[in-house]
Amino acid sequence: MATPQQQEEDSEDDLDPIKILLPDKQNGFSKLQHDTPAQEVQQHYIHSIKSTVMIRQLPSQGLSFQLWPAATTLFTLLDNHSTSPLSPILDTISNGSTHGDLKILELGSGTGIVGIAAAVTLGAKVTVTDLPHVIPNLQFNVDANADVLASRGGAVTVAALRWGEDADVEAVGREFDLVLASDVVYYDYLYEPLLKTLRLLMLGEGKKMVFVMAHLRRWKKDSVFFKRAKKVFNVEVVHVDSPCEGSRIGVAVYRFAAKPQRLPAGLNRNSL
Repeated sequence: MATPQQQEEDSEDDLDPIKILLPDKQNGFSKLQHDTPAQEVQQHYIHSIKSTVMIRQLPSQGLSFQLWPAATTLFTLLDNHSTSPLSPILDTISNGSTHGDLKILELGSGTGIVGIAAAVTLGAKVTVTDLPHVIPNLQFNVDANADVLASRGGAVTVAALRWGEDADVEAVGREFDLVLASDVVYYDYLYEPLLKTLRLLMLGEGKKMVFVMAHLRRWKKDSVFFKRAKKVFNVEVVHVDSPCEGSRIGVAVYRFAAKPQRLPAGLNRNSL
């Protein structure tokens, strides 16, 4: 099986994104209803809490309204968080937290399944974010899971957050312990806005925030994002899924943490 480094630097032709972007069959899904071709409401069983969460997809509305492969990886790791590769990360964060409940921010939430799963499995306070036009469906999914969230002591807030926009980061705040994202590295014009948002969130005096990202490589150019990220963050691979049938690579999960650094006089974190 190819290592994540080999995946990033592979000289072979780019993978066919049409075949692996949104697979027709995804494990762990039980479709509840299919009212129209434009709407799918599904239930996803979480073994650790012996309960389900409800997620509505709207395929006709675009990619942001569908479940991507890397989201299912994070969903599974959160379900098994006490024994999964997330366990040492969560333990370190919990031991260093000074405000009680774990506070999590999710970037590019899409359907919100990852953020909702984090809230119910960890009893966390989660803010799920995406572009403004995605917010109504995100809110629908959060509302649909109000009972299970309440029963597990978790809470989910929905907010618009455009990558690279200082005002949006200011609006959601920076007081988070953990940032999550899945399948957010795909269009190269979004690399720098995403990295700027991460710098705004994670860099600064006393910051110990960690970013956990699940990523399925589709293009050789994905390596550009990681090369840029490694200038500012320590990046390590904490988990790699086995490839799905018909694919030669699996989803990799990365941990980003800010590198210790002292900025020269007159230089701020936004100009890195």
